[in-house]
Amino acid sequence: MTHARCSTWNHQSHWPTPSIAGRSTGDPISANLHGLASRTGYWLAGALILGLFLTLAVPAAAARTATSPTQQSRASVQLALSAAIPAASLPTWPVLRQSSNPPVTVRSLQYLLNAHGAGLVVDGIFGPRTSTAVRELQRAHGLVVDGIVGPRTWSAVIVTVRRGSVGPAVKAVQDQANSRIGASGTTSHGLVVDGTFGPRTDDWVNDFQAAIAGHVLDYPVDGIVGPLTWSLLITGENPQPLQNE
Repeated sequence: MTHARCSTWNHQSHWPTPSIAGRSTGDPISANLHGLASRTGYWLAGALILGLFLTLAVPAAAARTATSPTQQSRASVQLALSAAIPAASLPTWPVLRQSSNPPVTVRSLQYLLNAHGAGLVVDGIFGPRTSTAVRELQRAHGLVVDGIVGPRTWSAVIVTVRRGSVGPAVKAVQDQANSRIGASGTTSHGLVVDGTFGPRTDDWVNDFQAAIAGHVLDYPVDGIVGPLTWSLLITGENPQPLQNE
């Protein structure tokens, strides 16, 4: 008998005897159902508490992270500044030689060579006469005479112009402006390529520089077409102004 009692106890020890309404039961199925009901109740209560927490916490978090228009504007300025590049990282001068080249770039070269007395027909074609004029300029400035227009030759051929300037170099600026607004020569939307740096040319140059300044650190907006502005005109840069937030 003692052995039988021990065997029964060992079998039932796999099923704990919970208390239901103050009474104990040895029925394992009832015990499991009761445990499941208890756990389900706990889960439902936990879900309700979590839902209440999220209902209260999310609007509060949104209120803390909301920014004023001024803060948004400052953030936009900081983002623009972080995206700006130093002037030293701007594109280098293009290299031209007697072959196929962008017509507007060759026209600028021809206008600038004419500013040095070359007397070329400005047709956008880098032919033998243009090549000869390049070599003559290179020889006059102590450069390698190879007929190839690289950074040193560009630096020698450009002429700084500003409001009040006249001549072929101003025509190069006006022609570059028209190439960016889909016009050429004289149109209602472009500049008259007359070689006179007047108010309209001055306005365009200042607008071009202002658009550049939105992307390049410490870029001057002074209406003067010097080496830095010339390099951006010649390389075909066409920056878009930053939009105000």
